Amino acid sequence: MKLNRKLMMCGVSLASVVLLAACGSSEPKEGAKKEESKELTMMVPFIETDPPSNDNIVQERLEEAIGKKLKITWVPNTLYADKMNVTLASDDIPQVMVIQGKDAGFVKSAENGAFWELSEYLGEYPNLSKVNEEVLQASSLNGKVYGIYRSRDLIRSTAIIRKDWLDNLGLEEPKTVEDLYNVAKAFTEQDPDGNGKADTTGIVIPNFPQAFDLLTTWYGSGNQWTEKGGELIPSFQTDEYYQAIEEARKMVSEGLINKDFATLASDKWNDPFVNGQAGIILDTYSRAATIRNLFKQQDPDNTVELVSIVGNLEGPNGKTNALPTDGYSGFLAIPKTSVKTEEDLKEVLTVLDKMNSEEMNQLLNIGIESVNFEFADAEKKFTKAIDNAEATVVNTALKSYSQMGMGVAGFAVPKAAPTTEMDQDFTDLRTELETRDKEFAIFNPAAAYITNTYTTKGAQLDQIITDAKIQFIAGQIDEKGWQDALNLWAKSGGDELIKETNELHKNNK
Repeated sequence: MKLNRKLMMCGVSLASVVLLAACGSSEPKEGAKKEESKELTMMVPFIETDPPSNDNIVQERLEEAIGKKLKITWVPNTLYADKMNVTLASDDIPQVMVIQGKDAGFVKSAENGAFWELSEYLGEYPNLSKVNEEVLQASSLNGKVYGIYRSRDLIRSTAIIRKDWLDNLGLEEPKTVEDLYNVAKAFTEQDPDGNGKADTTGIVIPNFPQAFDLLTTWYGSGNQWTEKGGELIPSFQTDEYYQAIEEARKMVSEGLINKDFATLASDKWNDPFVNGQAGIILDTYSRAATIRNLFKQQDPDNTVELVSIVGNLEGPNGKTNALPTDGYSGFLAIPKTSVKTEEDLKEVLTVLDKMNSEEMNQLLNIGIESVNFEFADAEKKFTKAIDNAEATVVNTALKSYSQMGMGVAGFAVPKAAPTTEMDQDFTDLRTELETRDKEFAIFNPAAAYITNTYTTKGAQLDQIITDAKIQFIAGQIDEKGWQDALNLWAKSGGDELIKETNELHKNNK
């Protein structure tokens, strides 16, 4: 998808009178210039029991940086979607609204022209112009950018492995999916905990629909959708996807994956790993960090690293395919009812650009230096928390103000300082692996597209594939049963979904 930028267009060719006129069409005539508003109105969700007061130090610092007073309508997070729809139908609409996702209400409002389309404007601003193009595409609605996305970590996926079990068996960390199979087999059959009992499983998987997505991506199926022969198709229709779930089926039948994966509650996912019953989890770095903390609770004096992280693995074709997140969680949109002219729009965008500065990115994520944290190193990469009443007030307020943070310019946010050398090594390794795997990230080429068929039948279509995948991996259906499910998906609206998705894709190339 190509998201044209007015910045790249305006002034490039002096021969283009029409283009220059378009670029300058919003300038007031005869030197008259509208006075800028001293206030910006926003609607933002809050997740604490009560919203922040409007006289707190976080808002004061934010207003000082953007040069405007903020009038924020705080809405409880659980009520936000309903409140958004009610607000859009009212006469009192804020200039900026946090949009939590592409739900039906937002999609309908955007398609009916309720929000400014921003793709041609972002290039005019020093911070907003630094957006990640892949994430911007994913956050768009059928190729049109109706908001500035709230950035999230792009790479989070990794294989998590019991390092002590590797050491006990003299095994190397896996680098390929073949290595993963061999390590899982050894963890199942070679008594990695040394208790003399056959009571361990290689990989633990819960009843989490996305739990096998890492494996299918590593095999080269793409990320939800993939391009084959110039057409987009769902990843589950590829040969690579079938090879991946066939491998998972084999591991379940051999006992290398827990046979109760379809019923193991996802909130119990950590337990077998921490309790010495399983040695591998395929999930995120956040889970790895949680597991390390659980081990610390078990043995606070332990000085031996028990958790290995290896990032994304190389597939059978010799290529590493990393599974990224969407890279965003909702966005900040600008309604046309309250921001009526292009001049007004640019005034609001100027403020949002300031909110994406390095200083504001730090404020909205970790707070205020010397108030709720201190830097723990000269490079200002790590922080140390301050523990007092004022710091508690700031930290509580940040949980709500962070909901308006975007962070699209890519400025790194300092992290809490590791407390031990082992923690430092883990943090450094995670950073190294995340950086490496960004180069291998496989994005969903259809992430931007919302089709009529998916809106009306998406849940039903997704369930057909989810059920068939679980049944196939569990050995309850065979290859014919899998193919029958694909045929059912196609007849139930899948063929129409593919057609509509490709029409949108071609229109946005």
